[in-house]
Amino acid sequence: MPLDPTPVPDELRGLRIALLVSGGIAAYKVVDLASALTQAGTEVRVAMTPTATRFVGAATFEGVTGHPAVTGLFSGGDSPEPHVALGDWAQLILVAPATANVVGKMAGGRSDDIVTATLLAARCPVVVAPAMNDAMWSKQAVQDNLATLRRRGVTVVEPESGHLASGHSGAGRLAGAQGLFNAMVHAVRARYDLAGRRVVVTAGGTREPIDPVRFISNYSSGKMGFALAAAAADRGARVTLVSAASHPAHHGVEVQHVDTAEEMLAELRSQLRGADLLLMAAAVGDFRPARIARHKIRREETASLNLQLESIPDIVASLAGDEALAGVFRVGFAAEDSDLDSKGVEKLKRKGLHAIVANDISRRDIGFGSDYNAGVLLFADGSRHELEKATKREMADRILDLVLPRLPH
Repeated sequence: MPLDPTPVPDELRGLRIALLVSGGIAAYKVVDLASALTQAGTEVRVAMTPTATRFVGAATFEGVTGHPAVTGLFSGGDSPEPHVALGDWAQLILVAPATANVVGKMAGGRSDDIVTATLLAARCPVVVAPAMNDAMWSKQAVQDNLATLRRRGVTVVEPESGHLASGHSGAGRLAGAQGLFNAMVHAVRARYDLAGRRVVVTAGGTREPIDPVRFISNYSSGKMGFALAAAAADRGARVTLVSAASHPAHHGVEVQHVDTAEEMLAELRSQLRGADLLLMAAAVGDFRPARIARHKIRREETASLNLQLESIPDIVASLAGDEALAGVFRVGFAAEDSDLDSKGVEKLKRKGLHAIVANDISRRDIGFGSDYNAGVLLFADGSRHELEKATKREMADRILDLVLPRLPH
């Protein structure tokens, strides 16, 4: 019988989950689990021991997840080390069914197949769901191995009692969907405090064209926005980054590239519906050319060039009346060269923000182009938090630490 149709918890939606399947008859039940997780918006990858493929074909898992199942240490497609790639990629691992053999290998640190090698290479929480014959389950060696895994921080889902494939009755049936999901959520909550949240981040300095080859911009590198997006994704959020800058991609971050402030505003309007948090780290231009030349302006054809500039509408103010922004906690950023607190508070009120990060652009050791930042985080309720100099990734986590308790439940 397939797993019961239990709804996928919100905390699991959007996570990158690796399902590691070993060779037990309960492997067929994991197909339904993979399908449910995929349909709920979770990204699922499957790896199988050679024995598991005798119970369920790899093509079946590919059919429900949309991704090929990895069945060997040398069958990882483009990756020369599929176990390392999968271990790096996953935010959560579920081993189901976990046979007595796999449990023993895990306890002993063995890694002679794609499942056990991935487990050793993983950096994320691991949930193990044993399933086996009742006599095997009762053996002291199996219980000692599970006790070892628990001491190491692995979450173990106790099997259920009932009719077994061997014809016996007793403990050993793979836990149902509710038990598996509960264990996965428990593991997620211990590591991913933004699980189930949707976060939109902006990054980079916008570019306003003068002609087809020239533009007006600023010194923003986009590093702070990319750091915020990476930090939120690593904490379990589903992240969309609307960026006018380019940096290496990060697992779990969907990047939407834009150039102008107008393009950024349009993209935000399409992305903000259903979001919990908006982090406006982009340095959006204040002015743009009133007219854009259709053809390249040639130096030899003009002795001088006078640009007439017009003000760019403020993005946050433009979004203020949008229904999509209702319920979204909004954090702005202010690059200032003096009076951080007073200017930050003024912008916070004028833009209708819940919080603002003000940083000092007069300092050469932080800010634009630097890997470091510092400043002050001001909330609409008047609370103030100093952000000491740190790497932009460290500062991103500090900002999220302070904002998280204020997000709507």
